[in-house]
Amino acid sequence: MERPAWAPRSIDISVPSVSRIYDYYLGGSHNFEVDREAARKAMEFIPGLPKISQANRAFMRRAVRFAASEGITQFLDIGSGIPTFGNVHEVARAAVPGARVVYVDHDPVAVAHSQAVLAGHDEVDVVAADLRKPHEILASTEVDRLIDLNRPVALLLVAILHFVADSEDPYGAVAQLRDALAPGSMLILTHAAYEGIPLPRERAAGTVGVYEDIRNPLIMRTRDEIARFFEGYDMVEPGLVPMPEWRPESGSEDEDPWASSGFAGVGRTA
Repeated sequence: MERPAWAPRSIDISVPSVSRIYDYYLGGSHNFEVDREAARKAMEFIPGLPKISQANRAFMRRAVRFAASEGITQFLDIGSGIPTFGNVHEVARAAVPGARVVYVDHDPVAVAHSQAVLAGHDEVDVVAADLRKPHEILASTEVDRLIDLNRPVALLLVAILHFVADSEDPYGAVAQLRDALAPGSMLILTHAAYEGIPLPRERAAGTVGVYEDIRNPLIMRTRDEIARFFEGYDMVEPGLVPMPEWRPESGSEDEDPWASSGFAGVGRTA
């Protein structure tokens, strides 16, 4: 298997990665055949995965613009993946020219590609770290340099928490991050769920099986379980809803039915 120039030498390109599979769904080029193969298998069960991924990105952009309009100028994006067009720093800096953004991911390809894309951007950086270890993220030199934890921060957890099993204490990690952020901070979150998928649950479960096979279990949580991540936050209208229904910029009635798979929401600390 040939190693592309952008792939760090340290990574095993025979093992699929969640962020590279997501890159494939979005039509990106930073993925290997092993990622494409896993993605195609997952799409045999849920053919709308690319549409769901696009709806995630579209929600993220609306939520970042909303946070910026509310005066937030600092963004911490955990599980940021491989940068694509219209990423957080582009959206945030179009709304607030001096916005500061720190991306966090544990996939070496996502980190290496982010470093290449962000070269020359003094107010944007990337950290190689894991959501399951919030203290390492908060103590990183990049966060220390760019994020003032005494001022409100928008914390993005977009399409990441469904890869953290309950045994790894995702609720504790989210609470630890919340407690480190200043009052007036926001949580911007999306999460996979069986609710809203226009397929029988048994069929959709086939995709969950594909992620289990690549040792990245996909945890489908209920709406109530997802709402628990917002403990300590006041929900911003319209609350925790299917992604296209969160402050749509155009009529959502023409949305592809796949786009309503899973939930999105924004909360703010008092």
